[in-house]
Amino acid sequence: MATAPYGVRLLVGAAVTALEETRKLPQTILMYPMTVASQVAHLVMKMQQDVADLVIKGDETLESLFPPKDEQPEWATFDEDLDDDESAGPGLDGERLTEGRFALFTGGEPETAEPKSIKDTTADAPDIVAELDYESLTLAQLRARLTSLRVADLEALLDYESATKSRAPFQTLLANRITRATAK
Repeated sequence: MATAPYGVRLLVGAAVTALEETRKLPQTILMYPMTVASQVAHLVMKMQQDVADLVIKGDETLESLFPPKDEQPEWATFDEDLDDDESAGPGLDGERLTEGRFALFTGGEPETAEPKSIKDTTADAPDIVAELDYESLTLAQLRARLTSLRVADLEALLDYESATKSRAPFQTLLANRITRATAK
């Protein structure tokens, strides 16, 4: 079979392509608004990235020309700036505040509470109490450590809490964790 001349092959290829594109036209028309919206969104995001790159370059250049000063306002004080005797705060003598709306999240009891009639509980406290320094933990700190504890340790902590301070939020947290751990 002889091959057709180059020009004929070009015209036939163009005619077939035009026919294929004509057949796709109804679907293309339906998809056109989404295509345009997608291209516009892409263009906007690209522009935002380019602007962010320019700002970063500007920041780097300005920082090299004018190095930042480590200025701290007179009124700003940070824990590392305070001496040990100042860090406790005025009149607190290093004691935690356990009254008011944040009493749930502290490790101690309110000063107005009556002491419980429990004999020296530190002598018969489980090892996990000393290991975690349980007495000083807040509710949030205890919650963060619960996932690493075994069920036996959780039960020991719950028994210890019930025998000593009987703080409802701590007991509920421990009981719920025991339930979840045993359900696995």
